[in-house]
Amino acid sequence: MANLPDMTKHRGFPSGMPGTGVQFTIRRANPRGVTPIKALPRRARPGTAEHRIDAAFLHALWHHFGDEPFERGNLDAARLNLLFGREVVAADKDFDPLSYEAMLVIDEKVARQSFPESFEDVFEV
Repeated sequence: MANLPDMTKHRGFPSGMPGTGVQFTIRRANPRGVTPIKALPRRARPGTAEHRIDAAFLHALWHHFGDEPFERGNLDAARLNLLFGREVVAADKDFDPLSYEAMLVIDEKVARQSFPESFEDVFEV
């Protein structure tokens, strides 16, 4: 196997949403290159399964990192892309969307408006 880029593994972060097969983290760096972080349109409406998955991911981010900047590391790009540019934003002006070391931060005001349930102490799956 080719030398893979270093990637921080967020120990203790949930690997995915139970009962759905949706992952929140990846096991290893992508040997074909880093998947870019970019804002993707979110079509999930409140009350849908997709909305619950986004809310669960944001809940995990908030309860793991809080309002502090965090490294992208092994967080799944597909999940991040659905929140990026809204609830999760670049933490620095020199943000590199192709780096596992890119720093992100939760925009708490936007996130609380979009997913108030993510800020509860317990998120029922």
